[in-house]
Amino acid sequence: MYDYIKGIFTYKNALAKGCIATVETGGIGYLLEIMHRDYNLLTDENKNVTMYCALLHKEDKMSLCGFLKREDRDMFNILTSVSGVGSKMALALLDTFQVTDLVGFVLDEDYKSITCAKGVGQKLAQKIILELKGKLNSYKDLDIKPQIVSKEGFKDQNVEDAQMVLASLGYDNKEINSALEHALKTLEPSSSAEEILKKSLQILSV
Repeated sequence: MYDYIKGIFTYKNALAKGCIATVETGGIGYLLEIMHRDYNLLTDENKNVTMYCALLHKEDKMSLCGFLKREDRDMFNILTSVSGVGSKMALALLDTFQVTDLVGFVLDEDYKSITCAKGVGQKLAQKIILELKGKLNSYKDLDIKPQIVSKEGFKDQNVEDAQMVLASLGYDNKEINSALEHALKTLEPSSSAEEILKKSLQILSV
């Protein structure tokens, strides 16, 4: 329902249950649940800000989660699609790990690293990997191959793996093509899929 809200950051507060921030646009103040990491980055009140949103619809209430980076919001949506992972757990995971690190743990089946997030035990970490890996791999058959996958010196598989994850995070074909093209110009041909992904996400987040 909501993709992003662009307006004036007016207020933030750290509560026992988590962090919140208010963004005003069109005379309406939207109250957003946010990560602690984004809470620390929101330092200038009455300044313009863009928050990427996820709408949460529970039996007793509706609420919005807001993120300064689109890839964090998209990963939040993927995480909350895992049974047993609610909004608080997803925010805790994203507060603990960067998106690229979390994706790397999933693809490498490294459940032990995921248990470093508060409240995540071994069984849940393994469940997250099982369900998320299936979701990420489901994008392999999408028609998202950019013209530059055969760039000399780079392994096609590394580029395609980076494409797959970018697609799973909601980026469209044009955005993926552009980000990869710029990323490969600045990276060494020996770069891993994770390095290509990380650079691409840096470009997309600007």
